[in-house]
Amino acid sequence: MGRILRGLAGGGQLRVVAADTGDVVEEARRRHGLSPTATAALGRAMTGALLLAQLLLKTPKERITLRIEGTGPLGGLVAEADAAGNVRGYVRNPRAEVPLREDGKLNVGELLGAGVLRVDRSLPNGEVYTSTVPLVSGEIAEDLAHYLWQSEQIPSAVLLGVRVKG
Repeated sequence: MGRILRGLAGGGQLRVVAADTGDVVEEARRRHGLSPTATAALGRAMTGALLLAQLLLKTPKERITLRIEGTGPLGGLVAEADAAGNVRGYVRNPRAEVPLREDGKLNVGELLGAGVLRVDRSLPNGEVYTSTVPLVSGEIAEDLAHYLWQSEQIPSAVLLGVRVKG
């Protein structure tokens, strides 16, 4: 499994959460037979779900589920994580692919298209709290930062990167 690091800076005013999920993303790629861009999308979403779980959940039995519904070829994805560091996810169309961006990078935004990000927070008593925000870019990190600001009132910077082999 990957590693999750947490810390405080600025006299406790800044929370930092970092995760190394390369092995988790590679396992998801292998199990689901993902295209390179679908790997990047699911990897970012799974890592983002882990980061949100570390920031927002209060007990190990709570779960965060990210659901992205988009108009692009991927169709959508789901990533679920808990505060203990467990994560899983899937995409609707694992072989979906789009051309690279002009800068040569994977185009996750085009793969997802326009749509919404839904975040479900599942509590141990069975209650589920749901927030939905429009996708800002489809690149997932910006969308999670937008969710944190709009729904949780937490000003945030979210960076997510996935290195796809091959």
